[in-house]
Amino acid sequence: MTSSSDAYPVPATPYRAAGSLRGRTILMSGGSRGIGLAIARRAARDGANVVLLAKTGEPHARLEGTVYSAAEQLEAVGGCALPLVGDVRKDDDVARAVDAAVGRFGGIDVVVNNASAIDLSPTDAVDMKRYDLMQDINVRGTFLLSKLALPALRKSSGGHILTLSPPLNLDPRWAGRHLAYTLAKYGMSLTTLGLAEELRNDGICVNSLWPRTLIDTAAIRNMAGGESMVRAARGPEIMADAAHAVLTGAASLAGTTGTFSTGNFYTDEQVLAAAGVTDFRPYSLGAGEADLVPDIFL
Repeated sequence: MTSSSDAYPVPATPYRAAGSLRGRTILMSGGSRGIGLAIARRAARDGANVVLLAKTGEPHARLEGTVYSAAEQLEAVGGCALPLVGDVRKDDDVARAVDAAVGRFGGIDVVVNNASAIDLSPTDAVDMKRYDLMQDINVRGTFLLSKLALPALRKSSGGHILTLSPPLNLDPRWAGRHLAYTLAKYGMSLTTLGLAEELRNDGICVNSLWPRTLIDTAAIRNMAGGESMVRAARGPEIMADAAHAVLTGAASLAGTTGTFSTGNFYTDEQVLAAAGVTDFRPYSLGAGEADLVPDIFL
């Protein structure tokens, strides 16, 4: 007979955690699949409480997983999960998620801004509905979830906001390649920059994390040529391990002293190298290190 934990095996990775998220409560936007789910599962293995706010309550025709199946995975590996169907673009849904997290688990220690929309079309080809979608989910959603969680984060011993967004690289080629998407992702990163400074005296860390290489996700696979692209990608576990390292020991990663490190734009490799990982090959999906596709914005 197969147990529930056997159905969701723990991937073998070279990362050896120095800290734990046991008993911490994480509120995440999205997380029903991909990088978000991998981050949530890694936290759940420690015994964390994870609240998932995601739109997918019913199976999608092209995308695997729902917020409920994600919650099953988290509980199977040892965490406590609270799945909530909602839209990060809607004020009431986000407020409900914050209230539910506090009501169920007594507070919020970590916010992970994971939800994001992508469209790499050039300016004359991008549909304005897609433009609005990216601005609403990526920028407004990140701002809103962070904003409404602040009262709870201030009560936490070591509150943290982690946003999946790139370093603010002003090389004009990134804006020139896909201006609409660049505006949306850099809006998330500007939120990190601003909140880190605004909340510095509140003891809340605010950081961003971005992959150095392409990561295998459903969003990439559904793009034109996506199936071939992901063969030169890494699995989402590298981002999960890196997020875990940031959330359990960001101060040492930045080379600072004490317990407070904020306003950083980390890459997954940078974080894991600082955590002692020297061989990144186990994260790859078959391609050699030299054949991996670099991610954008770096």
